[in-house]
Amino acid sequence: MAESKTRLGVSAYAICVFIVTLGSNGVRNLLGWWGFLAVAAALTVWGVVLFVRLKPERFRWYRLPSPVYWFLTLAVLSIAWSQYRLESVLGVVAQLATTLLAVVLAFVLTWHEVLRTLGSALRWLIGVSFLFELWVALVVREPVLQPIAEAPESGSVPKLLYWSRDLLFTGGPIQGIVASSVLFGFIGLLGLIVFGIQLRAGLVRPTTGWFWVGAALATILLTRGATVWVALLAAMVALVLALWARRLGPERRVPLYLTGTALVVVAVSLVLFARDFVFGLLGKSADMTGRLETWDAVIALAEQRPWFGWGWVSYWAPWVEPFASLDEKAGVTVMSAHNAWLDVWLQLGIIGVLAFAPIVVLTMWRVWFRAVDPPRRGFGEPLPYATSALWPFLVMVALLVQSLTESRLLIEGNWLLLILLAVKSRFDFQLPSLDAEPTKLPWRRVPIPRHTGPIPVPTARSGR
Repeated sequence: MAESKTRLGVSAYAICVFIVTLGSNGVRNLLGWWGFLAVAAALTVWGVVLFVRLKPERFRWYRLPSPVYWFLTLAVLSIAWSQYRLESVLGVVAQLATTLLAVVLAFVLTWHEVLRTLGSALRWLIGVSFLFELWVALVVREPVLQPIAEAPESGSVPKLLYWSRDLLFTGGPIQGIVASSVLFGFIGLLGLIVFGIQLRAGLVRPTTGWFWVGAALATILLTRGATVWVALLAAMVALVLALWARRLGPERRVPLYLTGTALVVVAVSLVLFARDFVFGLLGKSADMTGRLETWDAVIALAEQRPWFGWGWVSYWAPWVEPFASLDEKAGVTVMSAHNAWLDVWLQLGIIGVLAFAPIVVLTMWRVWFRAVDPPRRGFGEPLPYATSALWPFLVMVALLVQSLTESRLLIEGNWLLLILLAVKSRFDFQLPSLDAEPTKLPWRRVPIPRHTGPIPVPTARSGR
């Protein structure tokens, strides 16, 4: 009974963390900045206490992915040469706190608990967002300004400052509780991946599963985000490749890798040489809603300090230079480079990119082999494939695609997911008790999987 209550408390904590980090804009609008900071601090302290009480047996600080240490160390050191030292201190503290939350979740949750609690958080975010948009459409009947935003004195309010633009019954784009069609659309994409996996694995009732798959699809349709559609297409292609790899087996995948490489080359070529046509199909301009102008400004600034950057800050601080005069979009100062890789180059230079890239590449490598290789019990015969082993790979594909047009991979919910997957795939690559297909069990009766046999020896193919 005590163990069941503990797991219920751990799951509740994880759901809260996912909601606050993925839905951070909504939490700030509801509670204000000070309320949001209080909640974030409380979750951080709660996580430390939980971690100390549970004392995960396999945890070793020195075995965390090395690139995570490289990146965070460089971010901390950048305070010394930062052009906005106070803002850098705040940005580094936020980065370390989010990383701490991710590490805690990686060790106190099993893979299946991560899937279930992430799914619960996404249901809350999507459900509350639609209720909010419905309330605006039926009761308020006019656009609603974000409580934390200040309307300009000119009286003309930029679209980016609205919490909801009252577009639910006109086909969108709706913004949900997170006050952004881009962020809400990506939440819908994550929901579609997670809900689809849960439905296919039989972890939820068919009626419930299809309802939430439909809600996630409605979110994607009503937010009308080009990046989300591209990420969805990439995730679908990745799913096909992963299922093909399972059929081929570990020794016959050369044709698959050649096909995957060709698809990447074709996709890059289309973006570079047929951008007008591609984005026209998505109803977007060839400059990707002004992003090319932002990228040009960021590149010009990064070239002034190419190796170590201007100092880490995560979210841009629009009240200090060089961000104050860097760029504006729709009358609002831009808060990021709209590209995670350019943002890292701007803030931490080429050295920062070299530290950040291995986090993404190695995590993608590990979750790919976890998705396509059969799990094994020690050195014995392979176990049956698990549908649930696919979701980390599909989520990483979505995160990577979004990182090309948004900088969310560096902050809050997306950074949390990246580090969680990086750490968990490093430690729990093919433990049999975690890879076997889960069964649908009540919340209070979920057993704690324990690995008692020998841990498989890392191989080059396994990505360890």
